Amino acid sequence: MIRLAIAFAVLPGLALAGPFDGVYKQTANAECFLVGVDGGSLQIKDDIFYGVGMECRMASPVQVVNMDATLYNMQCAGEDAAWSERAMLMNDKESGGLIMVWNGYAFRYDRCADDAN
Repeated sequence: MIRLAIAFAVLPGLALAGPFDGVYKQTANAECFLVGVDGGSLQIKDDIFYGVGMECRMASPVQVVNMDATLYNMQCAGEDAAWSERAMLMNDKESGGLIMVWNGYAFRYDRCADDAN
């Protein structure tokens, strides 16, 4: 009975983790412990993308037909400005990292080691 109670207590936390949650390097030698700064890393956590000096709420996810990808409405704010963009995210099958596509731009990020989170 106690095991069942523990399992139900843990399940809500597991359900919140999104398919792209993690910390990603901006460059090959980026510092994984520095999130949101130049030379550091980017983070996705609980449907929020934390970039350099900005963050975006990832809303209205739509699965892309015939692709392992999701299209999001990104509600962004940073440096005294707010804006909306669409972005497509997919897991990089070769490296285990992230591919992020904005209108006219595509980025490939390597995932930081688990102990960096």
